[in-house]
Amino acid sequence: MSIRIVVYGSPAPQGSKSFKGLAKSGRAILAESSKKVRPWRQDVKLAAEQVRAHLALPVLDEPLQVRMTFTLPKPLSAPKRRRVFPSKLPDLSKLVRSTEDALTDAGIWRDDARVIECTAAKRYPGEGADALDAPGCVIEILTVAEHFSTTSNSAGDNTHG
Repeated sequence: MSIRIVVYGSPAPQGSKSFKGLAKSGRAILAESSKKVRPWRQDVKLAAEQVRAHLALPVLDEPLQVRMTFTLPKPLSAPKRRRVFPSKLPDLSKLVRSTEDALTDAGIWRDDARVIECTAAKRYPGEGADALDAPGCVIEILTVAEHFSTTSNSAGDNTHG
């Protein structure tokens, strides 16, 4: 099964949290360091919930492969007529983290620990594969077959004694 979710919004990294004190229960109160994370996670959650409802998807609870292509705003200082790469902040791994958490909140999968393989990319609008025309993200989720072909496992396998 393959699921494609297109999210428009401003991709925001899941950054560090700052300690705000202790709750009466003794648990730490932590606040997200970036104010942009909550709106991004809401955008992802809404888009994912719409796809899930439209396809009548159950919560995925199996090994998954995920591909995310983030389209970031192109800086005004960047060349207009040639392709450049977004090699500055935000960190790609932190963008993935915030997006995975939002997909968990949307009920796409039981837990992001189900992701066994993840590829991600940063692009500017219209520049490269899966780049959107405005900031956002293209998310593709594929279920993984539970067994692989025996040919890939048998070469050089001398465990039978």
